[in-house]
Parts: sequence; C-alpha cells; structure tokens
Amino acid sequence: RQRTMVNICGRDGCSKDASLKCPKCEALGMPPAYFCSQECFKQVWKTHKSVHAPAEARVAREKAYAFPGPLRPAKITPQVTVPDSIVHPDYGKTGIPTSEDAKLHDTSIDIKTSEEMEIMREVCRIARGALDTAGRMVKVGVTPDEIDKAVHEFITGKGAYPSPLNYRGFPKSCCVSVNEIICHGIPNTRPFEEGDIVKVDITAYLKGHHGDCCETYFVGNVDEESRRLVQVAYDAMMEGISCVKPGVFYREVGEHIHKLVARSGMQTVRSYCGHGIGKLFHTSPTVPHYAKNKAIGIMRPGHTFTIEPMVNAGTWRDKLWPDDWTVTTADGRRSAQFEHTLAVTDDGYEVLTARTDASPRFDA
Repeated sequence: RQRTMVNICGRDGCSKDASLKCPKCEALGMPPAYFCSQECFKQVWKTHKSVHAPAEARVAREKAYAFPGPLRPAKITPQVTVPDSIVHPDYGKTGIPTSEDAKLHDTSIDIKTSEEMEIMREVCRIARGALDTAGRMVKVGVTPDEIDKAVHEFITGKGAYPSPLNYRGFPKSCCVSVNEIICHGIPNTRPFEEGDIVKVDITAYLKGHHGDCCETYFVGNVDEESRRLVQVAYDAMMEGISCVKPGVFYREVGEHIHKLVARSGMQTVRSYCGHGIGKLFHTSPTVPHYAKNKAIGIMRPGHTFTIEPMVNAGTWRDKLWPDDWTVTTADGRRSAQFEHTLAVTDDGYEVLTARTDASPRFDA
C-alpha cells in the first residue's frame, strides 16, 4: 500500500510510514514490500512469505535452464497502470482477452467499414509515433525499461491504451527484444551495449481498435553480419507486402518471404506469424512467413492484418525462457524483425503504420 512519496506499512491495520523493505522481495527482484518496524514484519511474515513462491519458482527454473545465448534475465520494475479515463481492452483489468478467445477457431475475416478504417489509420499513427519515439532513444546505456516508460507515456498521452499491457498477463507496455531474443522480450533494466540490435514491438488501442508495428535498431557500431541480418529482415517484410492485393491467398505471403530469406542463407521463424488485427489484438487471418504453409483465406478489400517476419541468422527454431514470454533463437544467434499493419484496398494495399518524414532513419 502506498500514498504519494510515502510508503505505508504492509501490515493490515497499521498505517504508519515505512522504510524497512522485505529483503527476500528485493533478492528475488520483486516489487518492494515496506514495513514500519521489525515487529510488524515479524507479525505478517507467515502470510507474507507466500508471495515469494512464484518468484522462487522462477529463479529455480532459471538456474536449471540452458540459455542458448549470452543474454540473461534482468530486473523488471513494477507494472504501471493506465488511467480509468482511457478506454481499456477487455483484458485490461483481468489479463484475459475474452472476446479474442471467443473467436479462437473462427477463420472468418472481418471487413472494415470506411469508418472503422479511419479509426485504424488513427490508431496506427499513434503506434507509429510511439515506435519512432522509442527508436530515437536506442543508444548505449539506455535501458528497455526507459523505452517502455516513454512508450507508455506517449500512447496514454494520446488517449490510447498500450495493447501489450496485461495482455494474458504481459507486464509491460511494449516488447523490447535484444540480439538473440526473437520477440516478446519483457522490458528490463539491462542497459543497451555497443553492437546490440534492438527490436521494439508496439501496439496501441484506441476507439476499440488496435494498430501494431515493429522495427529493429542498431546500438552504436554493429558488426557486418548483424547489419546484413537486419537488412534481410526489412527486405523480407517489404517482399511480403509487395504481393498484397485482392484475390491473393494469404499463404502466398510466406512463399514470397521464404524465397528471399533462403537466398541469404538465413531462416524465418515458424512459431510466430502475422495476424489479423482490428477490434481484436490477434485474429484471423493467420499470416505465416515460411513456404508451404497452410494459411486459410483470400485477401479482400477491407481486410487489415500484419506482416512481421522474424529472420534468424541461424536456425529458424526457437526456445522459450523460463518467464514464459521471452522467445530466443534455439542456437543463440541473432534475430531481426520488422512489422507493419496493412489494409487491403480495391487495387492493392495501404501501409497503415508507414514511416513518416519524422521517423528515425533506417540505414542497414
């Protein structure tokens, strides 16, 4: 329990100012629990210690886990909230996207009305602005947590909700994935280092619709192999986008991307793919980025979806960290990604999250 600038004792019935912290919470990287005295701490210890169990289990899993690459988990700061004045998605409070789960096996694809398409353009502009804000911050010494805070402030400042926050329990407002982390990296306090590559994935929610985009950025001087990887990932996204028009099967996107990536000797991730987006964060169609996929559906005007190939320098296979979110390459080599939200038009496509003249320069 807290009030502005003053911490209150964690024992029920005690409202004294508190400065003593539970050392176990600190050691486990949990949000601090404050107590006014050792006496209050001792009185609640039998019940308070139960909150350590999930973190202790996580630490045990991390000790037993064989990390494929050099990155390791770092401290994660407490989850922030969004003002009630901003409209939340259905999972905003509960963590459960009930409307999305209700359509989990529904392969029908929504066709946006002209009014809905205008909302998609608006929310995608917010997502793009947040991504550009993040991109300008990627420098040596900056932390993913600092980027997350800036993204959160930008999106909520526009009256929108940061879609990743509490989606199935995700604790932050965007994903920041460094080097061998493919996707879903939880923003933490590890500072960026010279030579890192950083993927920032952002989604905003406004007026009942989501908009999604991602880019990969360089930290200082990056080795030639990583620069080539990032260029291939960008080219792969653009190659997939180039085939978008009415009448095209969604499975063809993966065929186009696969041919380009295969020529580079790299591989595209198969466990995660593009997706329909709009009133739901993730919905039909499914848009794989590899060849011989079995995606269902044909592009029609009014469809909105993402193309977001994740390209690995080595194997396409991935592995999940013990936090059940962070996805790493199975061989520890690096991964890069770019993503746009697209709309199918009468004669082609519209990139709803397109870069602007104010966007940070992309130069692989």
